[in-house]
Formats: sequence, C-alpha cells, structure tokens
Amino acid sequence: MLKFDEIYHRAIQHKGGVEALHLLLADDIKPKKVVSATDESRFLAEMTRCLFQAGFVWRVIHQKWDGFEAVFYGFDVNTILGLQPEAWDEIRADARIVRNNQKISSVRANAQFIEDIALESGSFAGFIADWPESDLIGLLELLKKRGSRLGGNTGQRFLRNVGKDSFLLSKDVIRCLQNSGLDIRDNPTSKRDHTAIQQAFNQWHEESGLSYTHLSKIAAYSITT
Repeated sequence: MLKFDEIYHRAIQHKGGVEALHLLLADDIKPKKVVSATDESRFLAEMTRCLFQAGFVWRVIHQKWDGFEAVFYGFDVNTILGLQPEAWDEIRADARIVRNNQKISSVRANAQFIEDIALESGSFAGFIADWPESDLIGLLELLKKRGSRLGGNTGQRFLRNVGKDSFLLSKDVIRCLQNSGLDIRDNPTSKRDHTAIQQAFNQWHEESGLSYTHLSKIAAYSITT
C-alpha cells in the first residue's frame, strides 16, 4: 500500500494546490453528539431519498422532495408503522412522489428497521453515531441485511448524508485503492475485498489522522482532475 502522504500530494497536484484542495473538503461530518441527537424521521427521510435516487434522475427527486415529505407524513416512524393498507394504496397513487411500488414498500420496511434497532440498542441515532469507523464495512453490511434496498452505494450515501464519518466507494476511490496496491475488483462485493478496503482506510487514518470522509474524498481527487 502507498503511504497516504503520496496520495495527498497527488490530490494537491490535481486540484491546483493545498488551498484549492482544502476548499473542496467541505466539512459534511457532524459531531457524534449531533448525529446521536438526530430525530428518527431524518434517518428515514435520508434512507428514502437515497433509495429513490438510486437508478433514477436525482434532479427529479430533489424537485419532488417537498411532496415526499408531505406524502410520507414527515417520515415520522410511528406514523408510518401505523398506516393501514388503504393509506398505502393512496400513497402509491399520489403523483407528488415517484410511484415505484417496490421503493414505496421499502419506506415502511426501513421504518420497521429503525424501530427494531431502537428497541434493541435504545436509540437508532445513537447506534449509528457510536458504530466504530474502523468497521464501517460491518455497518454497511448491517444496513444491507436488515434494511430494505440499502446495499451498495445507497447505504454509503445514506451514512454520508446523515453526517456519519464514512468513506464512499466511488469508481475513483476504488481506482485509487487499486493504484495504491490493493488487489480488489472494480466492483468490490466479496468479504475479502471489503475487509481489504476497511484495512486500507484504517491504515490511512492511522497515518494521517484524517477523517474517513476526507480520506475518501482525497483519494478520489488524487484520480480526478
């Protein structure tokens, strides 16, 4: 594995200097106390936003988002879980949202996922905030296994959007990892690849002291111009 200092300097060269690079590292990481105080509805909202964006035009979801908030009752978990079948029929027919039956069904499933974790751990927000960044792959696997349609990039973007310090495995980040000496596939899905990725980020974190969010951004900037 390349030392992260080499990757950092490549990113500086690509982006035109230290100041230019650091301007790109917008601090979208929230302190753990902020994440742990986040209302459950905001977690369900971001899960829904990310899964509806997957494979679709993001601009359309953005334009319709006020409609999503209204149709899904502000994503209040208890309200969603209490909806009767006829209410779901009305939601599926509502033109204020993108009418994709499978994704609509995922909203209720993810509300149940949030409720289950809250019952098990005391707080879904605290569960997300306290999960160690040294095992982000484990958290992503849990989202995929117990959530609905939260695998792959959807789960990664959800964590990033709620302010969890986390890496995002974009194509450029994967290329950076490969160029640094990591033997992983272009579309890493195996446990072996995931373990190697986590170990690489843990190593870079120890070397640099940087957040996992900034590590993955710098890794991407070291590839893109």
